[in-house]
Amino acid sequence: MKPTLSLVGIFMTLSLCSFVTLKSIAEEQVAVFAGGCFWCTESDFEKLDGVVSAASGYIGGHIKNPSYKQVSAGGSGHTEAVQVIFDDQKVSYSDLVEYFWKTIDPTDGGGQFCDRGQQYRSEIFYLSEEQHSIAKASKKALANSGLLKSEIATQLTPSSRFYLAEDYHQDYYLKNPVRYNYYRWGCGREKRLEALWGAVTK
Repeated sequence: MKPTLSLVGIFMTLSLCSFVTLKSIAEEQVAVFAGGCFWCTESDFEKLDGVVSAASGYIGGHIKNPSYKQVSAGGSGHTEAVQVIFDDQKVSYSDLVEYFWKTIDPTDGGGQFCDRGQQYRSEIFYLSEEQHSIAKASKKALANSGLLKSEIATQLTPSSRFYLAEDYHQDYYLKNPVRYNYYRWGCGREKRLEALWGAVTK
């Protein structure tokens, strides 16, 4: 009987480990946001508690494997965006959307801050109908809040393939802090955010 009990114990242990692993995986969700320069959007999200990681990339275009040169030229249809992996036990998708609004100018339909063109447009790419409903309700609430003097230009779009940007763009704010901070300040991002929201996101 002892071997049988041992096998049962092993099975129960493996089952528990599998449950914990699956539970951990289930808690990690994906969201995609475009907020102008992806260096800044990545930096903003990576400092948020509950965000596991954020990666810079391109989405929403019509060519495969776009390069930074193609996207920045404005001919590929893509926009710079960030793919956010988050633990929904620590931060919800709704929290991410609310946070996102405060990192952009939702009323600017021609780009973001000093970066002009549709390759720098603000956009929320939803990965499920649940995300769509949450983002739509959040956008409506913001529009009705009276906080903004102009209409919201940020679009809600079904997510398409997300292409990772080149390695040198990933964690740019950590690899090149002086250049990053100079760019962010020079682009007028903080000044505009403070004018809109009354607080600065660094």
